[in-house]
Amino acid sequence: MATDGFTTCLWYDDQAEEAAHHYVSIFKNSSIGDVARYPEGTPHRAGTVMTVEFTANGHKFLALNGGPQFKFTEAVSFMIFCADQEEIDYYWTKLTEDGEPGPCGWLKDKYGVSWQVVPDRLQDMITDPDPAKVARVTEAFMAMTKFDIATLDQAYAGE
Repeated sequence: MATDGFTTCLWYDDQAEEAAHHYVSIFKNSSIGDVARYPEGTPHRAGTVMTVEFTANGHKFLALNGGPQFKFTEAVSFMIFCADQEEIDYYWTKLTEDGEPGPCGWLKDKYGVSWQVVPDRLQDMITDPDPAKVARVTEAFMAMTKFDIATLDQAYAGE
């Protein structure tokens, strides 16, 4: 794995390889890299997967089978900026499968990792200089689970 830039390490109990393959199957520009296995003399069974390097949508990750000590929380999430409703629907469906939807475009996948599936133009809407537009858009998305771009556009336009 290259040492330039950032790599996100995701700690799993024992699902690192499964999770890496899952994410690679969902995102474009994705691949599995090196797999390291635990040697003899560690607290883990020798030969089991220790780490899996993978790339998802061009972002580097390292999945680690570290044990049950740590769990994912909503304090950290990955944002997926989507160009249209079709893209939002795709990621929402794939990532909530055996996971759970949350408010305002947030969800937890089946491994407990938090994601935000959002329209790429949402930031422009909520930073508009017109406070009435911002208020309408904010009120609209606060009532949503999965984002509905048409509803946000209507709120933004004041319809």
